[in-house]
Amino acid sequence: MNTIHIASYPIKLDQFLKLIDVVGCGREAKVLIQNSSIRVNGSIETRRGRKLYKEFQVELKDGTAFVLA
Repeated sequence: MNTIHIASYPIKLDQFLKLIDVVGCGREAKVLIQNSSIRVNGSIETRRGRKLYKEFQVELKDGTAFVLA
């Protein structure tokens, strides 16, 4: 699991995906999230504005996982 250090919380899911270079823009993030390709704390997340906090886990469809620190 990859640890990502965030300077200030909360961070929105779409912003987080841009931060870790999974997507290049908000439109790409929206499509990825709406296709049920992202899990937050084990549950499929379809809201791009979902607020993430310290110690949340984000998992991509390919199995890559991140924990926020």
